[in-house]
Amino acid sequence: MLFNSYTYLLIFLPIALLGFQLLQRVPIRVAFGWLVLVSLVFYGWWNPDASKPWSPFYVALILGSCVGNYFFGRYISGHKHTPIGKKILTVGVVANLGLLGYYKYAGFLAGLMGVELHIVLPLAISFFTFLQIAYLVDAYRGETEEYHFTDYLLFVTFFPHLIAGPLVHHKEMMPQFGKKRSGRSLDLSIGLTILALGLFKKVVLADNLALSATPIFSLAASGLRPPTFGEAWAGALSYTLQLYFDFSGYSDMAIGSARLFGIRFPLNFHSPYKAVSVVEFWRRWHMTLSRFLRDYLYFPLGGNRKGKARRYLNLMLTMVLGGIWHGAGFAFLLWGFLHGLYLCLNHAWAAFRKKHNLAPLPKPLAIALTFLAVLIAWVPFKAGSFEHGTSGSTAQAITATKNILAAMFGFNGFHGWPDNSAYVAKDAHAFRACLWLFVIWLAPNTQEFLRRYSPALDVGAFDGNRVGPRRWWQWRPTGMWFAFTLILLIITIAQFDKVSEFIYFQF
Repeated sequence: MLFNSYTYLLIFLPIALLGFQLLQRVPIRVAFGWLVLVSLVFYGWWNPDASKPWSPFYVALILGSCVGNYFFGRYISGHKHTPIGKKILTVGVVANLGLLGYYKYAGFLAGLMGVELHIVLPLAISFFTFLQIAYLVDAYRGETEEYHFTDYLLFVTFFPHLIAGPLVHHKEMMPQFGKKRSGRSLDLSIGLTILALGLFKKVVLADNLALSATPIFSLAASGLRPPTFGEAWAGALSYTLQLYFDFSGYSDMAIGSARLFGIRFPLNFHSPYKAVSVVEFWRRWHMTLSRFLRDYLYFPLGGNRKGKARRYLNLMLTMVLGGIWHGAGFAFLLWGFLHGLYLCLNHAWAAFRKKHNLAPLPKPLAIALTFLAVLIAWVPFKAGSFEHGTSGSTAQAITATKNILAAMFGFNGFHGWPDNSAYVAKDAHAFRACLWLFVIWLAPNTQEFLRRYSPALDVGAFDGNRVGPRRWWQWRPTGMWFAFTLILLIITIAQFDKVSEFIYFQF
């Protein structure tokens, strides 16, 4: 089920919320059971067979994964820091990765050997697998509690984070469910506002930017002719902005939906295009995935504790594996490699600057250079949609990446811009769409807009979110801001004539 659908907004969410409210006076695990039930309905509503609205096999798959990991975790927790505990942890992690690897990479590997193997990727398997691997590792470290099975099911399946994150930590979420509810009307107001902001970003901004980006990348993938200089830049910028608003919108909708139930999620997205370095970019983009890769991959590999050469190798391995996590194939591998290279160069430059006592780059220049590096890496990331589409191929992904990057850097010459030959970009209004970049750079984000009401966990860790003098543009639970939220919803509903999946919908 999609957040940006009438089914979710008008039927599922009101029923889930009403049921949870009515069960507040009964034993807490009855309310937990209700949330688990509706979360499984939410998950099972997706089906790769469009003729069937329900998918019992995939519900059974996630339940089986939860049962297995729960008992692995219970055993490991009772044998933490012991050789047998470590062996069972290894078995549990291998089992999780084996399941993920089969569904996500078996088809790709079979294709390399000339064998056609059609395997449907279960919804959110990457997210619920990583969530549970972290739980097993924490059980071995002695950082988990003995959870009731219903509690554990709720931790994994709670629908606002189930499909595309954030990758919540058990100690962040579970204590919140046990607390008594207070300030329900305020939670409802805040949650509805954040949900409306996310819907607006997705439906009004991201989906319209896709109309600019997709035709240009499709032209590049087709090989009919190379895109012009102007088309390539317009396409890359449009996709960069589309992905920003798509994922930012999803993150807002996840946080807003959870807040309706009185639950605060960790922050997952914080104006990443305002970052002054690639290191900072990864502290702002998909923040919970970055945290997982750091804590459960980079640090176990040795982090920066084994010398500079090993540090750079660990950075590269972490980002390449992070790229492969997004999907098997050339495009995501290249995207991960580029970000690994960026991080290595970033750390090397920081060390060089510190050694020679050099001043940092001016902030506007640092932001522009970081944004340019990130934009270049998004080109193969977008090409991955051709590699993993129903009629796509690795050849199309390579062609799209090569043609877009070659045109961006003038290898096809500079003809076609701004003259009329750049008709694809002109017809898609791509140049006009790119003006949204200045809104991203200059406007406050959702956290800053609602900063006095703690829209997410640890939101004050960023300077711009610390409570200070109230600005006129900051949200308050007043009639004026209710009207603002209502206007956003009306504008969004006016363009609600299509249901589009999120870019991070099926990873």
